[in-house]
Amino acid sequence: MGSTRSEYCVFMNYDREYNRLQNNRTERGAIELDLYLSRKHDEVLARSLEAGSYNKITSLAIVDAFIVEISEEQANVVRSANGVRVVEKNEVV
Repeated sequence: MGSTRSEYCVFMNYDREYNRLQNNRTERGAIELDLYLSRKHDEVLARSLEAGSYNKITSLAIVDAFIVEISEEQANVVRSANGVRVVEKNEVV
């Protein structure tokens, strides 16, 4: 994909397992939450986009979201992925 890439924030739909893990306020619970979200977000990208065509920057545990560097066309593909609620371009203010 030769299009210009930008950062997009991808927010996920409600997830019971995320909610359960987020409520576990122990150090182990935080680690489990981070691992769960990273794997979940990686799977969404792997199912939606061609490997190597994107750069996942980080997963955000506080809101079950992740930031990824993709093109506008790829953002439209991710918007229709199962489990995705909202995809917004990350604007610098």
